[in-house]
Amino acid sequence: MSSKTRWYLLALCALPLLAGCGRSGASGVQGRVTYEGPDTDQPISMQGDPACAALHPQPVDTDETALENGRLANVFIYVKSGLEGKSFPVPKEKKQVDQRGCLYSPHVLGVQVGQTVEFTNSDPTLHNIHALPRANEESNDPQSQGMPPIDKTFTKPEVMVPLRCDIHPWMVAYLGVVPHPYYAVSAEDGTFSIRNLPPGKYTLEAWHEKLGTQTREVTVTPGRMVKVSFDFKPKP
Repeated sequence: MSSKTRWYLLALCALPLLAGCGRSGASGVQGRVTYEGPDTDQPISMQGDPACAALHPQPVDTDETALENGRLANVFIYVKSGLEGKSFPVPKEKKQVDQRGCLYSPHVLGVQVGQTVEFTNSDPTLHNIHALPRANEESNDPQSQGMPPIDKTFTKPEVMVPLRCDIHPWMVAYLGVVPHPYYAVSAEDGTFSIRNLPPGKYTLEAWHEKLGTQTREVTVTPGRMVKVSFDFKPKP
């Protein structure tokens, strides 16, 4: 075989690899959430419960606008439409919410319909977990330190379900309940990713507790992560 023929055959073999250049293997969406506005978080006064105040030598903010260099955390991003008619198995693993430092941790959480959310109390004081949904069933459970975990499930999609502690009114969290596993919560640097999303056309929605919602239309193709950005501004 001549050297010219050998190079020709090698080039033919390489074509499928070249066609796949730039593909990540997993399809889905990824991006960042930004905010063009002031940080409106306010210091929390925990003096009403000395046990809570003792846990924070330094002031703690409300975390309603978790902002770092214009990048917004605690934004719930999910597939709002495009998956109609499809069903997904309910994950067996539990999602975790802890009452720590007289705050809910995490502040924003995504969960699939029917998936268990386990609540624990790491604080040396009494809390209550008051779920205030519109579509799901309301519940209100007290929990002191050392009590067994409290499990909750939500049977209907709902974005979002507020959680409050009536004993400590600054304690607020939000659950995004969706019928599929394609959701994310933006990190401290505003980044998020939703992986293994089947190819197709989708509407994404980004929700923030103070800044409202935004939507984006995306087309996901096999083996590629589509870049999406959400840019929030202060409400008028």
